[in-house]
Amino acid sequence: MEQTTTADNEIFPISVTEKAIAQVKRLVAKDPRPDVFLRLGVKGGGCSGLEYVMKLDTNHKAVDIEHDFDGVKIVCDAKSAVYLRGSTFDYTGNLIGGGFKFDNPNAGKSCGCGTSFTPRSSNS
Repeated sequence: MEQTTTADNEIFPISVTEKAIAQVKRLVAKDPRPDVFLRLGVKGGGCSGLEYVMKLDTNHKAVDIEHDFDGVKIVCDAKSAVYLRGSTFDYTGNLIGGGFKFDNPNAGKSCGCGTSFTPRSSNS
C-alpha cells in the first residue's frame, strides 16, 4: 500500500480505505460546523489498555499530523501516531460487526469488540 506524506513530508501513520473515506464524507457532509475534520487516535482506557478514538473535530493541536484523503481531512496527533503507525482504517457496512475499524499491526492483543487494544511489547 502506498505511503501518504503530509505537507511537512512526514508520513501519515494510517492508511485509509476508499470505503472509509466514502463513509467519512457522508458524516462530514451532515456536520454543520465549518472546517470539520476526522480525528483518529488512541487514549488510555477500554478493556485492553488503549482505546481507539474516532471523532469529528474542528480544533487543531500543535502536534497534529494531517492529510487530505480525496477531499476529506484526517488528523492524528503525534502521540497516537506511535501506536497507529502502519494501521489501516476501514469501514464495512455489514449488519453484524459492521462499522469503522482499525487493522493495527501494533496491537499485541485486542478486545472482542475491537474498540481497544494492548500494544505489542517491544520484546515481541
